[in-house]
Amino acid sequence: MHLRAPSIAHGVVSFLWAAFFFLFLFFGMVSIGTARGLAFVLSLVAALAIFLFVRIQGEERPRRTPVSPR
Repeated sequence: MHLRAPSIAHGVVSFLWAAFFFLFLFFGMVSIGTARGLAFVLSLVAALAIFLFVRIQGEERPRRTPVSPR
């Protein structure tokens, strides 16, 4: 029996990374005294950039298995 992690669509993984960093950046900026509106906009722009980066660059391409001659 092979135990593997469940298969999750790469778009969902990208969204989760972006949501995590959005919250991290937003609460971090608010905690150092940045206005909430500015913190929201900057975090939103960064989250969009993170989403696109992870979506485009983060997916592993499956390895090709060599075909053994018979």
